[in-house]
Amino acid sequence: MSSSTSPSDAALASGAKDAPAPGTPGRSSGLSINVRQSGIYIAFALIVLLFTVLTDGALLQPQNISNIIVQNSYILILSIGMILIIIAGHIDLSVGSVVAVTGAIAAVLMVNYGVPWPLALLITLIAGALIGAWQGYWIAYFGIPAFIVTLAGMLLFRALTLTVLGNQGIGPFPDAVRTLSNGFTDGYLGNIGLGPLGGADLFSLLIGIVAVAGVAITQWRSRAARLGYRQAVDSIPVFLLKVVLAAAVILFVVVQLARFKNLPWVLVLLAALVLGYSLVTNRAVFGRRIYAIGGNLQAALLSGIKVKSVIFWIFVNMGVLSAIAGIIFAGRLNQAGPTAGNSFELDAIAAAFIGGAAVQGGVGKVVGAVTGGLIMGVINNGMSLIGAPSERVMLVKGVVLLAAVAFDVWTKRRAASSSR
Repeated sequence: MSSSTSPSDAALASGAKDAPAPGTPGRSSGLSINVRQSGIYIAFALIVLLFTVLTDGALLQPQNISNIIVQNSYILILSIGMILIIIAGHIDLSVGSVVAVTGAIAAVLMVNYGVPWPLALLITLIAGALIGAWQGYWIAYFGIPAFIVTLAGMLLFRALTLTVLGNQGIGPFPDAVRTLSNGFTDGYLGNIGLGPLGGADLFSLLIGIVAVAGVAITQWRSRAARLGYRQAVDSIPVFLLKVVLAAAVILFVVVQLARFKNLPWVLVLLAALVLGYSLVTNRAVFGRRIYAIGGNLQAALLSGIKVKSVIFWIFVNMGVLSAIAGIIFAGRLNQAGPTAGNSFELDAIAAAFIGGAAVQGGVGKVVGAVTGGLIMGVINNGMSLIGAPSERVMLVKGVVLLAAVAFDVWTKRRAASSSR
């Protein structure tokens, strides 16, 4: 199969269901909003608004926003890898255990054997890739369902964690690793006054402005590309409204972080991952093949896609991202513990489905998965601020997950009935 971009490939990457009949010009959706694509962001805004009111504004205070990002960074990283696996029609139940065992490997190397931290982190990432390759082989080439392989991996790697750590925590970590997990960027250009808001780091504000410009340019180019392939797009007023709202959210978060301790390093890492994986899923041939496999496996096979290879590599990728999350989680706690990563797989899967992934595969976005993870984080943080007991937090998260999947099923049925 050629790796060159074709109109059919582009339609697959952006969603061929929105394409009008061949030969007709690209259509504007007027003032209507695609509920399936925008629903997650509307829900996120409503949840933030609700907890802002319930906490008397404490949710959106600079320090609390920073806490939400830092405390949920590893789940957000896991959700990026998980969305790719779910898009391809698979699942990974082992990521929590992989987080634990890779954190343990990093701790043993750096603390017990004195390996320099850059080399130790590289070895840990390689270990994560090998773990992903092990599971990917059984799934892609041996044909065992991913549910079974990763369920076995969840038990296997948890046992390996206990073996490596000897049922005890290992720490502390070097300062550089703790800075990556808990630290903030330096104030390179000093502070600037923001009137009643006080002072804020100028460098962080400039980064925010660059991010807004990047979002605007990317969205405009995406809209132009869809028009070029005669696909439906938002009208100019709706498009501008979406860009303005996204810019406002980005600037608000950046200003609040700049007023506290500048940008967390994990946010810089997360932004790089989101950008990179969004480009892969939206622009690269490999990303289009993931969607093709999840959307219609038989059609993908007939079109010449090397399905086994793609599935193998998305599990290798999941292993690497799990290792990154394991390093960050262990660095944040300043030790690797035998119980690290418990239930992380459930949070990552929930983030992907809340973020718009389809149960049958073939649908989902990296930004949506990260948004789903932030929804879980805001619920955890908001209910903690109002003093809700843990059982009520689990209840709300369960209801939100069920509602997200029910919404996905409902939109599918509605689309199917309207196409008849």
